[in-house]
Amino acid sequence: MAWLGQAMTVAIAALVTISAPAQSATTAPAPAQWIDATTGHRIVRVDDRPGNYGLYFNYNPFTPDGRQMVYLTAEGIRVADTRDWTTRLVLREKVDRLLFVGYRSATAYYTTSPTSGTADEGASVIWSVDLATGQRRRIADLPGGRIASINADDTLLAGHRELAPPPPAIAAQGKRDPKTGSPGYAGFDALGRPLSFAQAKEQWMEARLAAGVPMEIFSIDIRTGARRTITASKDWLNHVQFSPTDPTLLMYCHEGPWHQVDRIWTIRTDGRDKRKIHQRLMQGEIAGHEYWAPDGRTIWYDLIMPQGVRWLAGQDVADGKRRWYALKPTQGSYHFSSSPDGRTFSGDGSNDGKYISLFHPRPDDSDRARNTLGGDTLVATGTLETQRLADLAKHDYTLEPNQHFTPDSKWIVYRSNMEGKPAIYAVEVAKAR
Repeated sequence: MAWLGQAMTVAIAALVTISAPAQSATTAPAPAQWIDATTGHRIVRVDDRPGNYGLYFNYNPFTPDGRQMVYLTAEGIRVADTRDWTTRLVLREKVDRLLFVGYRSATAYYTTSPTSGTADEGASVIWSVDLATGQRRRIADLPGGRIASINADDTLLAGHRELAPPPPAIAAQGKRDPKTGSPGYAGFDALGRPLSFAQAKEQWMEARLAAGVPMEIFSIDIRTGARRTITASKDWLNHVQFSPTDPTLLMYCHEGPWHQVDRIWTIRTDGRDKRKIHQRLMQGEIAGHEYWAPDGRTIWYDLIMPQGVRWLAGQDVADGKRRWYALKPTQGSYHFSSSPDGRTFSGDGSNDGKYISLFHPRPDDSDRARNTLGGDTLVATGTLETQRLADLAKHDYTLEPNQHFTPDSKWIVYRSNMEGKPAIYAVEVAKAR
């Protein structure tokens, strides 16, 4: 009954459109640009203001017409014009978390909180802002957790939250440095020696998984603010992602050290039809960094088998067909993404190959003549041809590039500290003449 009363209160509040705080009426000058000496592709430094923050690789930053990209700075929400990369301030406000842009309208979603809710996922308020007018609207109060996705018809938000607090030592880890935007992890081994960033993060993830903190995945009606539980468990729930074409289909993950969890799942917004996407075939096999292809049918993910055998793996959620592309050591990336037409992939690289890259799929010839031993139940394979776009030799991967194709596929936007401080960049896919 308490939820019902809260929902009614939020529904009334949601009907009130609030004027935006004072905003900039000017457009920033054209950003700096140059030709990458290693790759021959044009690079634009979109913004290097202190506190700049680009969206996570599976969050949509673009308006439906593809002409604007949202990002966050210390002063508030800005948009960049994807035609010339000039920028302007849309909303001057202290924003805790910029979320994404809707699929149907040029509306961005964000949260505010009186208590730094971005780090500890504490109580916050969910807002929307019209990117043309700067007018904002209060959608709902969130008692805790994080909003992670918007559905295909802009009617529902979805997220996850802890129903009980984790142990304090666990909650203290992973907070982002306000100057660099990088999360911090620290710890010691059995002999009291400091752990590296990667080792400390792994130690923290094992402890967080073992804690068995009760959680839920929930939805929020954008029109009324009403909140509804979709599923709940003591699994560590994370990476909630709506299908970009099916407004009732969600993907989510069981978080934790990848070798300890069956990670990738789908579920309907009414809690029905829960399905595991990847079935582990051998001990030590891991899968993660899953994302939806733009067609809303295929889920792609990073699949790593023992002995370092690595694939960019995809599964069609409608018919179950699978396609795996073999990855060479130099093709490994922290994140992959698909072009809007689904014909190419991008990768943000790793310490084994520090580039923003384009990958062109090359299906195996044998796939054209499928044999009868398993038919469509067998995994179709292939390889990827690499095209280097931006040299990240000076990049520190404690900051994730989180690359995005622009909707016209002409640019890939990413974030890097290659010039000594975090900045947002765009690299042109076509090579400079």
